[in-house]
Amino acid sequence: MSFHLKPEKLKLKTLLGDYPNTMALKNGVLRPKLFDFEFDPVKTPNRAFKRVVRELEFDVAELALVTYLQAKAYGKPLALLPAVVGEGRFQHHCLVYNAERGKVTVAQLNGKRVGIRAHAQTTVTWVRGVLANDYGVDLPKVQWVTFEHGHLAEFPDPKGFERAPEGSKMVDMLLSGELDAAIIGSDLPDDPRLQPVLPDPHDAAQAWSRRLQMLPINHMMAIDMDLCKDRPDVIQEVYQVLAQSKAMAKDENPRRSVHAVKGEMDLTPFGIEPNRKALEVLIRYTYQQGLIPRPYSVDELFDETRDLLGK
Repeated sequence: MSFHLKPEKLKLKTLLGDYPNTMALKNGVLRPKLFDFEFDPVKTPNRAFKRVVRELEFDVAELALVTYLQAKAYGKPLALLPAVVGEGRFQHHCLVYNAERGKVTVAQLNGKRVGIRAHAQTTVTWVRGVLANDYGVDLPKVQWVTFEHGHLAEFPDPKGFERAPEGSKMVDMLLSGELDAAIIGSDLPDDPRLQPVLPDPHDAAQAWSRRLQMLPINHMMAIDMDLCKDRPDVIQEVYQVLAQSKAMAKDENPRRSVHAVKGEMDLTPFGIEPNRKALEVLIRYTYQQGLIPRPYSVDELFDETRDLLGK
């Protein structure tokens, strides 16, 4: 009796967070045909972004967009899929001050000590871009206080930036008065003492979004360059199953995947064109802030994957 053994499925070491549009993959309801995801157990994906760009540890990885732009600038062998994971969100409300210690306005930011997790954090880049382009803030005149090294070892904090004491926490320093303001993303505490610096931030964000016809996005999927070259069929299926997982989340709760800005706005857009306007703005902000050496075009971000996806 002869046996025809099936070749073992490819296993892809994967970094991916738990989001509505990824849960069908994370909980195994949706299974790829050509490969299996081996999900890293890290609970907060951004804690592993250094491993993505420094150790090149993953075959498939969620990655912050500014980190990807810098990785491209430094020649890291990573390709980008136009697949947003984690919902896009407004950022205007993320710059906060401690109301117990007195109001801080946009006009007062020059010379103020403003805490940021890292200089090249994507949320920070969005907020500083808004401050500079829409409110006239002279960013170099702000005293930026960082709490972490950047994801890329090649890009340290610039001269003039201050590093918070080891082990200190941004919210604690803000509440104690050691910081005048801080940019805090998805982990912004629900604390009435923390008030937005920008006036009417949600209305301002809606107007800004309507004017630019986009919603800020933070994370897409990065792919090992060798995998793109060696197994284009696998890359195609990675994109397909991500899209299927998103569709399953929308079918389960259709209200989660839209945002009332101008009609219905997709919070997790897939494809180059649906992401073009947001990427154009983010690239411009990133270049203005000296985080990348030149303003890339949107199309060149997807040179390695565009033909594979037919986009």
